[in-house]
Amino acid sequence: MRIVLLGRARLKRVQVRIAGGDIAYDTRGSGEPVLLLHAFPLGMAMWDAQVEALAGRFQVVRFDAPGFGGSPPGDGPLTMERIADDAVALLDHLGLSRAAVCGLSMGGYAALALVRRHADRLKALVLCDTRKGPDGEDARRQRAELAEKVLREGSAAAAEATVPKLLGRTTHQERPHVVGRVREIIGRNPPRGIANALYGLAARADSTDTLREVRAPALVMCGEEDALTPPAEAEALRDGIAGGRLELLPRAGHLSNMEDAPAFNAALERFLTALR
Repeated sequence: MRIVLLGRARLKRVQVRIAGGDIAYDTRGSGEPVLLLHAFPLGMAMWDAQVEALAGRFQVVRFDAPGFGGSPPGDGPLTMERIADDAVALLDHLGLSRAAVCGLSMGGYAALALVRRHADRLKALVLCDTRKGPDGEDARRQRAELAEKVLREGSAAAAEATVPKLLGRTTHQERPHVVGRVREIIGRNPPRGIANALYGLAARADSTDTLREVRAPALVMCGEEDALTPPAEAEALRDGIAGGRLELLPRAGHLSNMEDAPAFNAALERFLTALR
């Protein structure tokens, strides 16, 4: 076991061999399992506040997708299907048959891929600051251009390009510690991993029809200041899922779990507690 100090929380990264690659993961607490899937271009460290809030009542599982944090990059694009399959392989490794799955942004796309490929492993679904549709032509071009820039100039180029959009205006104005933390997490990721994820995001599937396949209880969460996947996208997710619920966080942007952790944690814990 390798232990590294990240901010206030001690992140215990343990590596397991999955699909030919090493995946770093962390699990805390006991009780019903909750699996957290991280956003681009961060890593499982973005969930520190949620682990602290939930581990007293739930078994909280998180991992670094290939190319992020402690998981080395794979070969070729990091697809949403690969993240979903790795998530299920990790549940198998831990002896967990089902989990409440919570994904934010890229993690939300991976959670929807998990619905398509492993619906029986879902006890509940939480989609945060994400959308159902695929990238358009302009978005795919922009991702390819950023991938090339990151490979030339390093991970700092990814932070410069994404941080202004990832965080809401309140956070940029009033929460410099969150801005710094997001830059720190991004900066630790290898350029190849960031580029692989950009190519995988650009190629992701349209999940519109997937929403109709969701049979588990579902919650959609979104920061009201989210400029990347605004509340209208969250409403479309909610409307596409039978029985779906929506929680909007007024003073948060795209990384709502980091920007207003108390409000995010309270909404998530209410939903998870009601499943019992």
